Amino acid sequence: MQSLLVFGRQPELGIAEVESLYGANKLLPLTDQAALVDVDPCLLNFDRLGGSVRFCKVLTKLPPQDWPSLKQFLIEIAPKQSVNMPAGKMYLGLSLIGFKLSPKEINALGFKLKQAISATKRPVRYIPNKSLMLSSAQVIHNKLLSTNGWELVIIKTASSIVIAQTIKVQDIAAYSKRDYGRPKRDSQVGMLPPKLAQMIINLAAGRLPEDLSQSICDIPPDQLVPFKTIDKVVLDPFCGTGVLLQEALLMGYKVYGTDLNQRMVDYTNFNLYEWLLPKHPEIEANIKTEIGDAKSHVWQQPIDFIASETYLGQNFNQIPAPGILDNELKKTNQMISKFLKNLAPQLKPNSRLCLAVPAWQIAPNQFRYLPLIDQIPALGYNRVSFKHTGSDNLVYYRPDQIVARQLLILTRK
Repeated sequence: MQSLLVFGRQPELGIAEVESLYGANKLLPLTDQAALVDVDPCLLNFDRLGGSVRFCKVLTKLPPQDWPSLKQFLIEIAPKQSVNMPAGKMYLGLSLIGFKLSPKEINALGFKLKQAISATKRPVRYIPNKSLMLSSAQVIHNKLLSTNGWELVIIKTASSIVIAQTIKVQDIAAYSKRDYGRPKRDSQVGMLPPKLAQMIINLAAGRLPEDLSQSICDIPPDQLVPFKTIDKVVLDPFCGTGVLLQEALLMGYKVYGTDLNQRMVDYTNFNLYEWLLPKHPEIEANIKTEIGDAKSHVWQQPIDFIASETYLGQNFNQIPAPGILDNELKKTNQMISKFLKNLAPQLKPNSRLCLAVPAWQIAPNQFRYLPLIDQIPALGYNRVSFKHTGSDNLVYYRPDQIVARQLLILTRK
C-alpha cells in the first residue's frame, strides 16, 4: 500500500526532504502539491517531516474521468465503505487537488454522500468546504482523524485520479509550543521555525536507517511516535537559541552545538536542559554544547553530519539600496566562506551538510544569492542534486520577507 503526502506552502522543499529520506525511486510527484511515496503508510515517519502537511493512505486509483462520473462512483462506494467502520456517528470531509471546482460544487457532493451513508441508518456529519482543501484545523477539530473520521483527499492528474484517506495532518499546535513556548528566544539572531529546522536536519541526514522503520498503525493519530535513538551526531556550528538541536533531539539524534556568542550557548543550554529535558529525560546523554567561532573552531569528533542556519546578516524591513545590499552580501559571503574552509578538513569524505544561508528578495520571487554558491567545489564540497526538484528552488521565505533562507545541501569532497 502506498502513502500520499500533501506538501506545504513551498512544495519544492517538501519534495526534496522526502527524496532525501526515502530516495528518488520511492517518490512519484502527482501535482506540485502532492506526491505518492512507495512506503507502507504504517512505516512512514510523518511526524519528522517539516515540509508535508497531510499524510494519507491511498485507497484506490481510477482512470481519468469527468466530474459527474467521479461523483457517481463516490456516491455508490461511500455507503459500502462506511459499513466497515466502527459503530457510531461518522465524520466526513473532502479535500480536492487538481480540480477547477467551487466550494459550492464540492459541498453539493458532500451532502449527496451524507445522504447515501445516512440511508444505511448511520448518523453522519459532513464538514463543509470553504475552499478546495479543508484546513488542518478543520481536520483536527472536526474528528476527521478519529476511528469514525473519513477525510477523502482526491487528486486529479493527467493520467489518473487518486483517492486517499487522511491519517494525520501537521500538528500546528505542537510546532507552536516548540517555537513560542521556549523560554529563551532572541529575535535579533533570527527565529528559526521548528518545521524548517526539521527540513534542514532531514536534508542533511540523507537516507533514513532501515531499523528506524516502526509501525505507527497501532498508535493513536494524536500521539507522537515513540522515541527511538539514532546513533549519529549532528553538528550545528551556529546553534543560536538551540531550535535545530531541539528538533534533532526529538528526532532521536545526538546533538553538538557551538556558537560564537556565550549568551547564545547559555540560551541553548537553558532551553535544552531546563525546558526540553524534563519532558524528554531520555535525551540527556545526547547533548553537547560549547562556545566556538565557526571560522576557526576545532570541533570534537565524531561528527556524522552538519545541519545549521548560518549567519543571515542584517534583517531588512524593505529592500535596501544597492550599495548597502552589496556590503551586506560581501560581509556574509566572506564569513560563511571562512566557515566552510575551516570545516572541510575536519570532515570525512562524503560527509553531508544542509546549511540555511541568506538570500535577498529584491523583487517578488527574485533573489540575490551568495557568490560562494558558484565556488562550492573550490571550497572542498560538492552540491547535492535532486531528481524531482531543482537545487536552486530550495529557498524558504514569505512573500513580504527580504532576507530569505536558501538551503544548500552539500557533501564533503
